[in-house]
Amino acid sequence: MTDEGTTAVAEALAEFARYLSLERGLSPRTVEAYSGDVGRFLVWAKTRSLDARAAPKGALDDFLWDERQRGLKPASLQRLVGALRSFFAYQAVEGRLSESPAENLRGPRRVKRLPRHLTAAEAARLLAAPDTGSFDDVRDRAALELLYAAGLRISELLSLRPESANLQEGWVRVMGKGAKERMVPVHARALAALRLYLRERESRFKNPAPELFLGRSGRAISRGQFWRRLRALGRRAGLSTPLHPHLLRHTFATHLIAGGADLRSVQEMLGHADLSTTQIYTHLDVAALKAAHAKNHPRG
Repeated sequence: MTDEGTTAVAEALAEFARYLSLERGLSPRTVEAYSGDVGRFLVWAKTRSLDARAAPKGALDDFLWDERQRGLKPASLQRLVGALRSFFAYQAVEGRLSESPAENLRGPRRVKRLPRHLTAAEAARLLAAPDTGSFDDVRDRAALELLYAAGLRISELLSLRPESANLQEGWVRVMGKGAKERMVPVHARALAALRLYLRERESRFKNPAPELFLGRSGRAISRGQFWRRLRALGRRAGLSTPLHPHLLRHTFATHLIAGGADLRSVQEMLGHADLSTTQIYTHLDVAALKAAHAKNHPRG
């Protein structure tokens, strides 16, 4: 590709990224992923002397086919389709196209996998694992209780500040995807763990970072640090299930619905924009019922 072509691709991507970030309010990670996907398409189109901003649908189908042949997995192809739809919708909004050629673009159907979750007994063992009274354990106990009590994403948990929690009224203020704020109720056990941690935090640090959960140096803990701590606590609790922070979010939602919570309430607490995203947890409940039926029914 010529220098001129490379510059044109870079300019188109920078413009698209600004649109995704400023006008659609997407997270930096999503902007980066969509920009990378569209960037591959722009390069592909340039090598075939196509006008990438007005490519016919047939060209988009050819590009998806080439990506599939390259070994791209169904989940990545679905994201690629979403990126292309966004890119061409933006071109239409800007008046460069009368309509988007990607409007009816479809990727391969994904097989839905039910998210794994902990049983109530496993969750209780994990929450009890940070039991030494050390600063790390007091912090981790509060963080785990909060993840399980409020169903937070790890990014939401680590961006909380002390003022995000209202200990008197029993809720946390969470900034979710797309800078959407929500209030999530928190039960008494999680509040008690949080109070204990806040006392430790206040007595230990004079000029801490503004984030709620800190390492021993007084700086905010990272995703990697938290993940390593979680895996260590899982081993301490004797759990064989591979642990990751999102597992507690799945566990929170599954246990709520299994306990009779209505889907709309769970949707609000999780911060899902679409109810269909939350409905996966009803499938989990049905799967548990089927397993129980098969195990216990005389003719199961």
